[in-house]
Amino acid sequence: MPLFRKTKYSTVRAVPKREIPPGLWIKCTGCEATLYRTALAENLHVCPKCGYHYPLTAEARIDLLTDAGSFREMDAHLRSVDALGFAGGGIYDKKLEESRAKAKLDEAIVCGMAALDGRRMALGVMDFRFMGASMGSVVGEKVTRLTEAATEGGLPLVIVTASGGARMQEGMLSLMQMAKTSGALARHGEAGLPYIVIMTHPTTAGVTASFASLGDVIVAEPRALIGFAGPRVIKQTTQSELPPGFQSAEFLLRHGFIDRVVRRAELRRELCLLLEYFSGACRCGGEVAEV
Repeated sequence: MPLFRKTKYSTVRAVPKREIPPGLWIKCTGCEATLYRTALAENLHVCPKCGYHYPLTAEARIDLLTDAGSFREMDAHLRSVDALGFAGGGIYDKKLEESRAKAKLDEAIVCGMAALDGRRMALGVMDFRFMGASMGSVVGEKVTRLTEAATEGGLPLVIVTASGGARMQEGMLSLMQMAKTSGALARHGEAGLPYIVIMTHPTTAGVTASFASLGDVIVAEPRALIGFAGPRVIKQTTQSELPPGFQSAEFLLRHGFIDRVVRRAELRRELCLLLEYFSGACRCGGEVAEV
């Protein structure tokens, strides 16, 4: 019978193990759910389960907020230098080169002229990958030049912020950018032109204390960290307990610091509506000028 003729040991054919390419999945920072990277990208880098907003690159942000092919970058050639000889030994220069290679950008902000739904605007977008989007002399200079170009052209100004604050490697030169950018924005306001700020996670320190908080309209993405100093420093300084979430976009909305909290999927439409509301104060029709 076949039962008694069966060999003692059967041969099992080994099935080769399928290798899963690394980097296909990511654990959500907000809810720790396992997400497929491609699906996350298709959802504008927002977790479909908890709504956590991941940072966007400057390029992705420009694509989101402008008409296709309308963005014309200006002052792309400006680069930071180690004017103070920070710490000696070219430490700052090395850090700059590493950041340029990592972010594939020359600086922490990309500025230019663009259009949204046919309406012209001046647009600046900060990229946190470049040294935490810290504000050095070049960032301040680019923001100032962008603002002055918007004022001269009678255009609305839109800046998307994301920053860890002033760039310590440039010392006082970095802090001076707070006054310079604020002065340019004051002249822009005196010309009766609108300035719209979109705060993303995180927007802190010297950037918050200068051009990020001077918008005629300030909107923020959900759960964005917005503040000047960190919670520990504030707690030690004030010697008081801080309310939960006091530096979140939602908390600041309730206390009047910002005007709207807008989900990323609705941000383009929100900006389009704001530009339409302000269109009477601007010369924002026609083609985007070459810079």
